[in-house]
Amino acid sequence: MVIARKIAYNVLVSSISKILATVLALVSIGLITRYLGKDGFGNYSTVIAFFAFFTALSDLGLSSISTREISRNGADEEKIMGNVFTLRVATALLVVIVSPAIIFFFPYDPEVKRGILVAALAFFFSSSYQILNGVFQKNLAIDKIAFSELIGKLIQVSGVFLAIKFGLGFDWIIASLLAYMIASFLMIFFWSKKYIKIRLRFNIGYWKEFLKESYPIGAVTIITFIYFKIDTIMLSLMRTSADVGIYNAAYKIIENITFFPGMIMGLIFPIMSHSIFSDREKFQDISNKTFKVFLIFVLPLVVGTVFLSDGIINLIGGAGFFESANVLRILVFSLAFIFFGNFFNAILISGNQQKKLMYILALAAVINVSLNYILISKFSYFGAAWVAVATEFFVASGTFLLVFKKIKYMPKAEKFLGIAGAAFFMGLVLYLSESAGFFARGFMSVATYMLFLWVFKAVKTEEITSIISKRGIKEYEEIS
Repeated sequence: MVIARKIAYNVLVSSISKILATVLALVSIGLITRYLGKDGFGNYSTVIAFFAFFTALSDLGLSSISTREISRNGADEEKIMGNVFTLRVATALLVVIVSPAIIFFFPYDPEVKRGILVAALAFFFSSSYQILNGVFQKNLAIDKIAFSELIGKLIQVSGVFLAIKFGLGFDWIIASLLAYMIASFLMIFFWSKKYIKIRLRFNIGYWKEFLKESYPIGAVTIITFIYFKIDTIMLSLMRTSADVGIYNAAYKIIENITFFPGMIMGLIFPIMSHSIFSDREKFQDISNKTFKVFLIFVLPLVVGTVFLSDGIINLIGGAGFFESANVLRILVFSLAFIFFGNFFNAILISGNQQKKLMYILALAAVINVSLNYILISKFSYFGAAWVAVATEFFVASGTFLLVFKKIKYMPKAEKFLGIAGAAFFMGLVLYLSESAGFFARGFMSVATYMLFLWVFKAVKTEEITSIISKRGIKEYEEIS
């Protein structure tokens, strides 16, 4: 019961912190878009895309596999985390050193190149603290991760606000990202001392053995970057900065919502890793509950965004980005597939099928780059948006088939028709209330969805809370 309450507390605090951090991120986007305009925001988005590139390049699968390994019975946590932390710092330093040579060959303005260099330094602190996240996941303390990110985001938004207020320009906007990452690193590193003593370890033999397990995930991370972020870089090279800005005004909204599946799977992943081989019934129970929760959130997100995208873009980006509304209507479907892609990816990694996962994602990357090369030149940001949808659909369906074949698991969601029916009536209300204000329509649609979930008895409170209940995580008591 203590563990059940602890998990419930973590979910509540993390959810609130993540929601607040997402709101702050959207506020930051609103400030930056209005201050920099389409071209300036396009340059900003290009810098952030390179930040993601650096992160993917040096990931090496260390975070996911270290989390899995320290969740096993009898794991030597200090040995694992000490070596992995050292390896991560070394790879991050290498990226910081070589990044100036990489950007030299790109035809960007000087301010963009300076921004990429600052982003490389911010990445060093980001990657150094993210490797420690597994310690908090294992000890059911992800509230601290969420809180550190919230504080970091507050610092970033404050930096953006001050840069705008005093007219400090593009460079200071990018510098706020560095401040965010330094603050988060210091907090996470300090809090980690409560659970584990981190010290640098240089066991080359262990590094080699660990990398044999983790390199497929590292390859997956790079491949994921290719189909998740390469569109921005390709847009920046093939079209104008304004096109990049229009696309990313919509894309950043989608990107900030993806915290939810990541947060849930971050909590569930250690439980899956422990139960997938030791207690099949519990694994299927927690997986089915998670799948249903994803359905409950995905359907109204898609329906609501399709009808309210004009208002969302006007609220976030301002009237100058009105073209982004139709881009958002397309990209929201990629968000739906991202939810389930996260779900099936976690199951595959839990079941030691990361090498098979790599093949699916590698093919997705090839498809993504090929289609982007063809469609961006013809349709600009609309082409990139449709490619994003096609790619995420391929990943979700491909990983589902792999889970079914290799893990022998078929997700089940009771009352699916009831959930779909509630989403239908939500859409009907949005269609009939077109003349009403944005916030009024949003409130009515959410109320309608909740009402019809109840009318159709599509979901019960205990079904949601069972993910974090004693029944759902009984086997996890053995770990803790």
